[in-house]
Amino acid sequence: MWQAIAEHINSELDTDFQIEHKTQLSGGSINLAWHIKGMGQQFFVKINQREQAEQFDSEALSLSALRQAHCIRVPKVICAGQTLDKSFLVLEYLPFAGETLTGWRNLAQQLALLHRQHEQAMYGFDWDNMLGSTVQPNKWQANWSSFFSEQRIGWLLQLLLEQGFGFGKIDYLVEQCRQRLTHYQPPPSLLHGDLWRGNVGFVIDSPAVFDPACYYGDREADIAFSTLFGRFPDSFYQAYDEFYPLDKAYSERKDLYNLYHVLNHAYLFRGAYLVQAQELIKQLFY
Repeated sequence: MWQAIAEHINSELDTDFQIEHKTQLSGGSINLAWHIKGMGQQFFVKINQREQAEQFDSEALSLSALRQAHCIRVPKVICAGQTLDKSFLVLEYLPFAGETLTGWRNLAQQLALLHRQHEQAMYGFDWDNMLGSTVQPNKWQANWSSFFSEQRIGWLLQLLLEQGFGFGKIDYLVEQCRQRLTHYQPPPSLLHGDLWRGNVGFVIDSPAVFDPACYYGDREADIAFSTLFGRFPDSFYQAYDEFYPLDKAYSERKDLYNLYHVLNHAYLFRGAYLVQAQELIKQLFY
């Protein structure tokens, strides 16, 4: 497997890289992660079963979309491929260090710059991708309330129902979600899509983000999720609001946007997330 990965790297970079040292890294809940070095070069490698190749392709496309926006640093995609029984994704290795207040402020400014680019007129993406290991549909739609209620909340409710977990009539809940957003049409922004503390790192004071699930949507969805699991420091939100102030009604939509991620965690991990999802649905819709 490792020889095949080295050959893919050499083919992509037209170099003569040989793996001299590899270290398995901790932190990933879905994939195995490795740091490989040799010939004065180093890379970050994700490995999973061959059937997960689509997930790596999806991640590579999202990383490339963020990189092309030229606002916020992401690891460069080197290559993705498969062996007889494994799939892999090779990325630029970033030597992350501890977080700093300056780093968080820089992240806020760069994320605000990303969110201020309103070059897309519709909501969605050119392809469906993955939120963790869950398929995330991204069919283009002109109406934000329809997109979010159908392709985010309705989609996860249906997946959970197929697992045997129902939270009420899906049509009713989707319509309630639509009504909450019916008079709100934000400019579509390119979103990271899975913006929580575990997907942020710092090279000294230079922030970088990774593991995205990109689509064009309401920027508030990124900000809301950053508060749900491992909330960012207050200095981040203060700086973001300086660079691109949030709408005064953001707090009224925050929990609705986070319901999508709570439902996804309920779908993937069950347990307490199922209870959290039920309580949030009751709070929002009943």
